This record gives sequence, structure tokens and C-alpha cells, in this order.
Amino acid sequence: MALQYKIIPPDSLRTTVQLPASKSMSNRALILNALSLSSHPINNLSCCEDTQVLIDTFNSQSNLFDVKGAGTAMRFLTAFLAGMEGEWIIKGSGRMHKRPIYPLTETLIALGAEIEYLEKEGYPPLKIRGRRLKGGEVYLSGNISSQFISALLMMAPTTENGVIMHIENEIVSKPYIHLTISMMEKCGVPVRWDGNDISVKPQRYKAAKFTVEPDWTAASYWYEMASLVPGAEVMLKGLGRNSLQGDANAVSLFGDLGVTTEFLPDGIVIRNTRKRTKKFFHDFVNEPDLAQTFAATCCFAGKPFLFSGIQSLKIKETDRVAALISELKKLGFLLRENGIGMLEWDGERCLPESEPVIDTYDDHRMAMSLAPGAIVFGSLIISDPKVVSKSYPSFWDDLKRAGFTVEER
Repeated sequence: MALQYKIIPPDSLRTTVQLPASKSMSNRALILNALSLSSHPINNLSCCEDTQVLIDTFNSQSNLFDVKGAGTAMRFLTAFLAGMEGEWIIKGSGRMHKRPIYPLTETLIALGAEIEYLEKEGYPPLKIRGRRLKGGEVYLSGNISSQFISALLMMAPTTENGVIMHIENEIVSKPYIHLTISMMEKCGVPVRWDGNDISVKPQRYKAAKFTVEPDWTAASYWYEMASLVPGAEVMLKGLGRNSLQGDANAVSLFGDLGVTTEFLPDGIVIRNTRKRTKKFFHDFVNEPDLAQTFAATCCFAGKPFLFSGIQSLKIKETDRVAALISELKKLGFLLRENGIGMLEWDGERCLPESEPVIDTYDDHRMAMSLAPGAIVFGSLIISDPKVVSKSYPSFWDDLKRAGFTVEER
């Protein structure tokens, strides 16, 4: 049987949390450090599993790389290795080999890359014969994963002719692309973004010093807990107003669910005010990683919701939409998927299981978004809880410091 944790909540919530560093910023900084041949250490680099995969790759003497379940590493390294002299093989977990990568690989091939699918066409594992790419104009869809666009962007200046990307359809997770561009520009590479066309000229990166921000997505789980505990007050160290991370929009969104945010010189303090909207509506096209947190929060708080813009959740660590529907049903909430990218809960309930065990589907965000349900139900059992190491290794320890009981079963 898989490891299980039983989570028992405290009577009140007053704590200070040192959040993990952003893995999104860390992973981009590692790629840009490598492309610029920088000797600068990256300050506050994430210690999560996804980032460690990239560190291990750059320190490896092998040409065979296993990224495990790290989707960002798979996408970023595929583009990076395509432009590096040598023959490379990159593979991942069983789930990774079911996540399509052809929108990226076929675009890279159009730019001059030589990439071979070793098993299923369009999916990892991959064999890459790296060389300097020619570059050119390409067309790709914006509604699958912004990581494809970010991977291409960071590689673009190293090509012979530069890259012009014509993005078709609505672009999901735009803030992540803005994050990539901001960090590239810090390395001396300007990017032109005009409508749905993004262009980068051939040029050399310059070494830059990076300091990684605390992770706003990790902060969202503390916002969720604060929204569920009357009188809650949580200090989240290091977060500031002018973040590069799109998930900093949690400040505004959780305002509708009864949580206020006070900005201080060394972080933020969030408090429960209990002033909540009657029904929560939001298009998560720019913050898809927050969707699970808000689905769980709304259900636990008894607030019906209608989400749109969550189509990219279907190709994450698991089909996150299906997983939410399944696991929240165990707790008595009947959610519906209303068309592509739509998820709704109209308040409909069913009889919860007598002792539900929350499956996590090898997905860190399933564990962290549903664990706060213990506050509402008195306790909750989480299966395979160590999946949190993917982005927030200290999550359970931080819960204990906040007064939660975490029992191994």
C-alpha cells in the first residue's frame, strides 16, 4: 500500500512560513546561466525535485538524461539540447511519456533540429542530434503549453538567423512567457512581442546575476488555509508587490474568498475576513496552476464556482480536471466539466465516503490543494504525500510548524 498521511488541523492558524523558491524562475535561470556561460551563482535557487533534475543534467558526464516527472525540464532541455553539439537521449517517467511534446519538437525540426522519437510518435523519450540551429519563421498553437514557447524563446538567440514565432489561437499562461522574456532581457537579449508574433534576433547572451523569488503558487495553499480558518493570520516571508510571477494574482482572487493581504518590507501577512463573493467566476488562462487550489477552496467554503481557461490542465502531471472531479466527489462535491477548458460546481452535493483517501496521481498540486480539506472535515487522509517534493519539499513540515498533526499511516 502507498504511504499515507492523516492530516488533523489545529484549532487556530497563526504562523510564519518561509516559502520555497519559485521553480519556474529557478529553471529559467539555470537554462539562461548555461546559455550565457555564466559563472554567477543563482541566489535562492529552488531545492525542489523539478529543479534538481536540471542541476543534475548540467552536472552530468553522460548523454542520457532522465527528467522523471519534470515537465518543465523536459521541454526546456529538449530545446536546449537541440542547439548543443552532440547526441543526446532524454526520457522521463511513464506519465511523461504520455504527455505530448510534438508541438515543440516539430517546431524545433522546422528550425533545423534533428530529433527522433524513440517510442511513440510525438512523445518522449527522444534522441536529439544537437547542432546550431538555422532558425527562421514558425507557426505554433498558443493554447497547449506556454512552456513550449518559453523553451523556444530561450534557444532563439543562439540560432543562425533568429526566430519569428507566429502564435495561433489564444495564448495560455501569458505571465510565464512574460517571465521568460524579462529574464532573457536581464541577460541582454531583447524580445519583440507584437500581437501574436514574437521575434528574437541572433545574438549572444550576457551573464547576469539572478535572485529567485519565493513561489507564489506555493503561497496559494496558505491562502486557502487562511480562507477556511476564522481569525487566521499567516506571515509569508519574502513575497512582494512587484513579482514577475503570474500567480501573484492570488492576492486579488483570494480577496473574493475572504482573505486580505498586507504588504510589509519583509513579506506579506494574510488574514481571514470572511467577506466572500456568492459565486466565484474566473478565467484561469493566465494562472492555470491556481485552478486546483481554487476548486478545492470554493468547495470547502461552500462557494459555487465556474472556471474557464483550464484546458492546459488536461496535459499536466495528470489530467487535473478529471482528478479534481474524482477526488472532490469522495468528499461529497459533484463537479462538472462543461466543455473544453470549463469546470463548474453549482453547489450540488452527494454522500461523502465514510473515510475517504485522497489519491494524488503523482501530482504535487493534488496533494497540496486538497490537504486543507482537513480543516473542514476534521481530518483527511492523503495518499502518496511525498509527491510535494516536486515543488514544495517542506510542505508537510510547514504544516506541522503551523500546528497541524501529520500522522504516517
